[in-house]
Amino acid sequence: MSKEILINVTPQETRVAILENGVLQEMYIERSRSRGLVGNIYKGRVCRVLPGMEAAFVEIGLERAAFLHVSDIAPQGSNKDGERPPISHLLHDGDDILVQVIKDPMGTKGARLTTHMSIPSRYLVFMPNSSNVGVSTRIEDDRERARLRDMLMTHEEIMGDSGYIIRTAAESATLESMEQDILYLTKLWDSVRENVKQTPSGQVVHEDLPLSMRVLRDMIDDDLEKIRVDSRETWRRMAEFASRYIPEIEPLIEHYPGERPIFDLYGVEDEIQKSLERKVHLKSGGYLIFDQTEAMTTVDVNTGAFVGHRNLEETIFKTNLEAAQAIARQLRLRNLGGIIIIDFIDMNEEEHRRQVLRALEKALEKDHARTNVCEVSSLGLVEMTRKRTRESLEHVLCEPCPTCSGRGSVKTSETVCYEIFREILRESRQFDAKQLMVLAAQDVIDLLVDEESNSLAELEDFIGVPIKLQAEVLYSQEQFDVVIM
Repeated sequence: MSKEILINVTPQETRVAILENGVLQEMYIERSRSRGLVGNIYKGRVCRVLPGMEAAFVEIGLERAAFLHVSDIAPQGSNKDGERPPISHLLHDGDDILVQVIKDPMGTKGARLTTHMSIPSRYLVFMPNSSNVGVSTRIEDDRERARLRDMLMTHEEIMGDSGYIIRTAAESATLESMEQDILYLTKLWDSVRENVKQTPSGQVVHEDLPLSMRVLRDMIDDDLEKIRVDSRETWRRMAEFASRYIPEIEPLIEHYPGERPIFDLYGVEDEIQKSLERKVHLKSGGYLIFDQTEAMTTVDVNTGAFVGHRNLEETIFKTNLEAAQAIARQLRLRNLGGIIIIDFIDMNEEEHRRQVLRALEKALEKDHARTNVCEVSSLGLVEMTRKRTRESLEHVLCEPCPTCSGRGSVKTSETVCYEIFREILRESRQFDAKQLMVLAAQDVIDLLVDEESNSLAELEDFIGVPIKLQAEVLYSQEQFDVVIM
């Protein structure tokens, strides 16, 4: 598998596209006005403790107070039964507390916080509040896991009482590179502690790297062939960063000087547009329907125009196999998280169901986000979860439709006409009007003048008041006013 990373930089935003075998798999967008907060460390102030929820709201200088659950508070002793003390014993209103953002604000929810600090470098994750040493589960070779652990433990003097997690990227790492990471993280944590003393409450103490640098730290693996950047200044900064921390990556970073936008050259812009649509077409003629709601995301698989060559069961099986691959890609590309329900086309054969589920699990192995796939339910649905740490692509790029407020549908002109009739009756009984004026969208007025003209005339006779109509260009189809003249 060949992997390329494309970086498009403008003063307003940085966009990163990850391509595998020439196909877009993931998109990351960071805007200068709304940079992601995950990884940032703040000196917060507790503004409200909620004993019933075992949680607290913490003011960190954002529009909404951030949320801290008791399970995300580093241990500070335990009670007689060995259990964690209640949050009312740990925090009080007005307390200053050092916290780190683990989830960006999403929708109406504030940021999610923890006091378990973790600062990543190229090969390690530094955990000052822990003394454990762990190895990424993605490193499966037992001998390599043991080698890395032993190599880390040779630096016990520098490590002190802090904990570390060895990242997947550390596979085959050298002793010198590991030592360099430990020294870098130790110095960084010392500067954070120094900043805490000088920083007022509600202010950031440490900000994570910008997206272009996080690419080098977090998204590099053995399959990477090149990183192409369309900004000379960003390319220079990335090359300097790489030469200092990841010298083996520096030759892979290229500046793209072309006139044609880099995302257009690779077809990325078209793929972004497709990822915002409900319907995803499959090569076989089948299609998927994605519906994203507050509670969960649902995916419906349909055969569409695909009729197969042998029998219906084979057609369904092949469509479901193709759908499993496409769904895994779309989850990454759209960055859909939380509960996901997949309605594959019903299959009669148990072996087919098993193979489709295995195909989905195998396709999800490439996903950086943690996923958990359950068995097929009694209703034939596949239930799964995908860890959500940032907004989906749709939420980053879109907002609810001002006309339908995100419902995805609007009232018909006929429905609005009958609402207008009821409003006319209401106002004629309540006020002594000599004339009424109806202001509405053009389609609604057209219906009142044409198909509903008899009903309007009958209503006029019934209330004994003349009714005038006026089309308003700026009104949505559901919007109307009945004005007393």
